[in-house]
Amino acid sequence: MSISDLVEDTLGVTVGRRNKDTAATSANARALRQARAMGASLGTGYLGVGSGVMAAIQVLYGLSLLVWNWETYPSTLMVSLAWLLLVACLGAVAVAVATRGDNMPTWMFGGIVLVLVFVVSLDFMAVWPLRNIGAYASASACAGVGLLVSVTMRPAREILLAAGALGIAFVVAIAVNTPLTPLTLPAQLGTLALAVAPPVIGVYVVRRFRHLVQTELDRVLVQSTVSAPRFAVGMLASEELARLDLAAEELLDSVATGRTQLPLTPKMASTAASLATELRLHLIEGRRETWLYHAVTESEKLGKSVSLRDRGSLAGLLDPRQRDGLFAAVWLLVTDRDKKPASLELTIGPALPAAADTPAGKICVPIVLATKGISRSRVDSSTWDALGKVGHYVASTQDSSLRVEIECYV
Repeated sequence: MSISDLVEDTLGVTVGRRNKDTAATSANARALRQARAMGASLGTGYLGVGSGVMAAIQVLYGLSLLVWNWETYPSTLMVSLAWLLLVACLGAVAVAVATRGDNMPTWMFGGIVLVLVFVVSLDFMAVWPLRNIGAYASASACAGVGLLVSVTMRPAREILLAAGALGIAFVVAIAVNTPLTPLTLPAQLGTLALAVAPPVIGVYVVRRFRHLVQTELDRVLVQSTVSAPRFAVGMLASEELARLDLAAEELLDSVATGRTQLPLTPKMASTAASLATELRLHLIEGRRETWLYHAVTESEKLGKSVSLRDRGSLAGLLDPRQRDGLFAAVWLLVTDRDKKPASLELTIGPALPAAADTPAGKICVPIVLATKGISRSRVDSSTWDALGKVGHYVASTQDSSLRVEIECYV
């Protein structure tokens, strides 16, 4: 076990182990975990308001069906109880969100599901003698709104499992109770979709929204590396240096004030040696890692898809405009593919000898972007604009994938 594998406080007490996985310990991943701890994260609380409005509209539609078929029901007691339970459940959720915030514990979600089971059962019992579930179901058809208002506060798998169980209950009830004919089938399918589709669509919308926000958060955090010096430490290393500096100051202060006696105990001496070793390692790393290296390794998106080769650390010579263009082009090429994963090999250098047309005081650094899974016809026009900021480029197709060669003068 190496010294850097452990995170210790000033007195040498181990408080945790570093995770060597860059994606798991990146600054944006940490920010996302902190946001999730607050309940509905990443602004999904605003989507919760929208889901509440949609739930209200569906409830009004169900109540209109109840009023329209009121005289048809053999007994209105059970259907009335079903509606009272449903409205009470939705009201309780609204009060809980207003008082507790966008947070729904497991016991509360379990209670909602249990209430919905009673709602569906009572409504089915009320319309069972009519032998047409799809045409007369009202409260059970709106049971999905109880799941819809929970999509921003509970995991997607729980919502989908509950929605699937609701759909199965409708399918079984319709198959057992209702004769399926060309006249009755449309009503059955419509009611089934009305009950199951809202929570499923809500889960899809929330997941896509979270994916969008996470992607933009990743880009915003990594974009800060563009303005870094030629050689610098990244966001994670800066945080680590601050921790090491604080630990060293506390250790020195404890010695100066007499809290720690000299000579140091073996444990304290080992702690001091560990701090000194880690500080030296970080200082060495800061002399060989460029902004582009940190942009790739500290991004959850780029780290999975981009392979960087820059042995001469020439990426640090690019000016701010060229850096912004190169980063934007790489980001757009990689992240614009959700369904088909793409990979990109980015090679910088070696620098070419000065030619007759080379501007005075500059050198030519060749940059090659070799992609896999990206065709030239699918590249957005903004990507070409970003590449133009880096230098003169030539795009070609190799093995049905895009290859871009750039002459970058720095």
